[in-house]
Amino acid sequence: MAKDSQHMALSVELNENMSDNAHRAPKALDTKRRDEALRVLDTYGGDTEWTDAEEGKLRRKLDWKLMPVLCMTYGMQYYDKAMLSQAALFGIREDLGLTTGNRYSMTASIFYLGFIVGAYPAMFLAQRYPVERVASGLVFLWGVCLILTVVCRDYRDVYAQRFFLGVFESGISPLFMLIVGSFYRKDEQAMRMGIWYSCTGYVSCISPLINFGFGSIPNNTSTWKFMYYFAGATTTIWGVLLYSLIPPDPIRARGFNERERYILVARLRTNNSGVRNVHFKPAQALELALDPKFWLTFSMAFLSMIANAPISTFTPIIIRGFGFSGLNALLLVIPIGAYAGTMMLVMPYLAYRFKNVRSYIYIVAQALTTVAAILLWVLPLSAKGALLFAVIILPSTGGGYAVLMGFSLANTAGYTKRTIASSGLYIGYCLGNFVGPLCFEPSDAPRYSKGFLIVVVTSIVAGGLALVYRWFCVWLNRKRDKTGVMEGFENAYEDDLTDLKNPQFRYIL
Repeated sequence: MAKDSQHMALSVELNENMSDNAHRAPKALDTKRRDEALRVLDTYGGDTEWTDAEEGKLRRKLDWKLMPVLCMTYGMQYYDKAMLSQAALFGIREDLGLTTGNRYSMTASIFYLGFIVGAYPAMFLAQRYPVERVASGLVFLWGVCLILTVVCRDYRDVYAQRFFLGVFESGISPLFMLIVGSFYRKDEQAMRMGIWYSCTGYVSCISPLINFGFGSIPNNTSTWKFMYYFAGATTTIWGVLLYSLIPPDPIRARGFNERERYILVARLRTNNSGVRNVHFKPAQALELALDPKFWLTFSMAFLSMIANAPISTFTPIIIRGFGFSGLNALLLVIPIGAYAGTMMLVMPYLAYRFKNVRSYIYIVAQALTTVAAILLWVLPLSAKGALLFAVIILPSTGGGYAVLMGFSLANTAGYTKRTIASSGLYIGYCLGNFVGPLCFEPSDAPRYSKGFLIVVVTSIVAGGLALVYRWFCVWLNRKRDKTGVMEGFENAYEDDLTDLKNPQFRYIL
């Protein structure tokens, strides 16, 4: 009933605005101050009301156009960047001199240093130029860079190759956050984030089978090279196809008629944030830098991703330390991927299904990862069953991060501010992934006791920050309610207002 009432109020408000527009002479659209979505609203001459059934049908059409493309791209990205952990079982460490000191850990970490360097330039390009061109170019370039792994001669070469691979891959997750925020309402975003992000888990059910085949090639001591040839070639081809496949935003997406495009744009007023504005606004960037909510989500992303080191970089090595062969350790990655992908779907679904529970879901994810890290820290190697159980539930943090992405996006308004916040959150993610592998030193293998102790501490602190974030948003909402200005949507596109500047904006919890 609440959604129906909100939908009826929105339709009435839009109808009144369209009636006013009908009596005004056409004028040039000020896209520097206002959002480009107003071009669609101002030029539409049809019925401004729509039914829930009509919107639901359109949302399903949008899902089928957008989600498969995002899932394929993100799954391929994780397959490519996590290739190192599987190639480690088949000679890459020995061939490139990565068995000395912490060279292998640094090879994993330096990738995320490239992510940090490339994230903001990628998002600047995405605001200034069509998103589909930027995404296609980045995917093509990272595919070429991936193939170049096979020409690396030593650890210095692979350091450089992994750094630039990170630079080229850096824009994809922030771009996808931006695309989802431009197409879906607040209550729909978390679930869609979870759908494409879950591919990081589900692709781990497929990649071990593919690489098991390459690893089984007889009389070849460098089978890891075949893995990179295959993955790199597949990625470059997908990068070319992506240019014509990805729907960039509701204003320019192909395959929608005039009425469908109007509904796609008009229904997003409830987000109280823009759809597209190509002009960079320094004031919004400064506001984000001073916004405590951003730094809380940034810290939560950083701390929770410390746990991603044993998940994405060391899992096959950790499992082999339990006494399994290299090929069997690779196959045991499959149930871990299945669990991770499922959590990345289930937790965002719960955030979509139930109102204001996102912070609690994130805390549950951190609690599960904490339990797993404690088990891996204290259990003896003889307890293989319990250790495998712990390894399987360790990726629970990924489900929490999927919810966190939607959290950050829904609670940030202003196109420039939201664009920078998307990359900023990802930089927190990258910093966690950069620091994480360095906490797992070769001398601690196969238990990595110190590394798992660090995961326990960081996961607990991340969960605590989620409670602080929730309290802060509740305080802001109550403060605005006391002013007498209730939640509304008429300023959603007019002035490209930020969440702090719009008194009608309310934060989700």
